[in-house]
Amino acid sequence: MASKLLMEKGLSDVGRGKGAGQREPSRALEPVNNRMPISPQIYERLRRAITTLVMLPSEALSEQDLAQQLGVSRTPVREALIRLADEGLIDILPQRGSFVAPIRLSDVEEAQFIREALEVSVVQRLAGHASQAFIASVRANLEMQRKAVAEGDRELFLELDEAFHRRLCEEAGLPRSWRVIQVVKLQMDRVRYLSLPEPGHLETLLAQHVEIFEALEAGEAKQAGARMTAHLREVLRTVQRLNLARPDFFGR
Repeated sequence: MASKLLMEKGLSDVGRGKGAGQREPSRALEPVNNRMPISPQIYERLRRAITTLVMLPSEALSEQDLAQQLGVSRTPVREALIRLADEGLIDILPQRGSFVAPIRLSDVEEAQFIREALEVSVVQRLAGHASQAFIASVRANLEMQRKAVAEGDRELFLELDEAFHRRLCEEAGLPRSWRVIQVVKLQMDRVRYLSLPEPGHLETLLAQHVEIFEALEAGEAKQAGARMTAHLREVLRTVQRLNLARPDFFGR
């Protein structure tokens, strides 16, 4: 997994060892299942490879190579690349080809702005109105987060982090809000994966999750909103540190 690669090599070594544009090629993608719709599978595989840093920023992509790996024709691959370009994860340059887009700071900042506007409103709406089933499910989620942090299981923690935020939107009766967040936070996801090796980072995120939950459970809407704001602004501090450590991954 990408996070394991980051943990083993360390942030400063990810993608290094060759000059710009000469990184080791990405590991092979899993072929698609021909019994299921092909286009969504291609899009999902490529999107995940980019957001989890299996495909590194500025890496050149070959339609033909991707089609061979996935066991499909070039047409659906091209369609997936165009869709990913619309989402800011791919740069398609005339006469040059397709490249994994750098992590653009402006995109991260805008995504954080949108996510904060939505999720702060979600927790303020939810505070004092959450069901007992929701309270129990979030407590269980936080306990699993604690275990993941204690065991150093970063992949599991990120899955639980995702579930924690999704569950808030669902309980507030705003599932479309989560779908919007999923689209805008793609660049933020790459920052999250890059931050995995930072000592104490997951402990900080867990503590913030607990604080948000406690305010929700106590019905303190203003406090819940403030704690969510602080939590979601953590990525802005993180991205500045990462930009200094790996400027070749970032752009404006």
